[in-house]
Amino acid sequence: MTFGHRPARDFPYFDAPPIGLAHRGGALHPDNRGRENTLEAFATAVGLGLRYVETDVHATRDGVVVAFHDACLDRVTDGSGSIADRTWAQVSQVRVDGRYAVPRLDQCLLAFPHTRFNIDIKAPGAVAPLWRLIQEHDAADRVCVGSFSMQRLRAFRALAGDRVATAAGPAEVAALRFRPGRVPPGRDIGQVLQVPETITWPVRHTGSHGAGRTVTRLVTPALVSRAHARGMQVHVWTVDDADAMRRLLDLGVDGLVSDRIDVLAEVLAERGAWPPTS
Repeated sequence: MTFGHRPARDFPYFDAPPIGLAHRGGALHPDNRGRENTLEAFATAVGLGLRYVETDVHATRDGVVVAFHDACLDRVTDGSGSIADRTWAQVSQVRVDGRYAVPRLDQCLLAFPHTRFNIDIKAPGAVAPLWRLIQEHDAADRVCVGSFSMQRLRAFRALAGDRVATAAGPAEVAALRFRPGRVPPGRDIGQVLQVPETITWPVRHTGSHGAGRTVTRLVTPALVSRAHARGMQVHVWTVDDADAMRRLLDLGVDGLVSDRIDVLAEVLAERGAWPPTS
């Protein structure tokens, strides 16, 4: 499917900035410790007043889309093994932090009907089931879809066309940041840039000093300006420090993705942007 670039303002998903997004439901909020990407975590964010939550999706062996970050269950649940190798019946029995169920994405959409979901596709097997679920629940206006995999992102765009807002993928972000002259003005690269403020690159030296690392700032005035000129929003993750939040908002970014949603609420209140309005 071929489709042109539509600006963020054309998508009901996007509010006027600044936007606050709860990363995995606000994983470092005092009430959410140990229960990332659960209905309980999302309820904390919604109860605080946030209208946006960020989550990740995988698909079970039988095609059920679940809100979960890792490919395997081991890190945060009392289960083990790959989600892709388990049926939903099996995944539904494990517990995050020993207490909280792994939610299906449709449960999240139904439980929070006025909440907008930023969705990161974590596995190729989740692409088609995610699009079917969005259609079944008439959720195209409530979601923005992204991925760290350009292959997964392109596959989703091929299915959804311009009916769903998407985030720029890694190669597209790099082009806008480092090679803006090579990005055709009409090329679709999503409606939002979702980026960390900085990235750390490994640097390999040929001499005797071994390997080092260098930090590159991704979010610059030039990048924000380029994105805005294309009608895109710029959302930065994962920002948990109040001073960093203020600095980025002063730079003109449109959204902040945070684990410390209590801190985020305080900073947005300083800007007269809390509580959020539709």
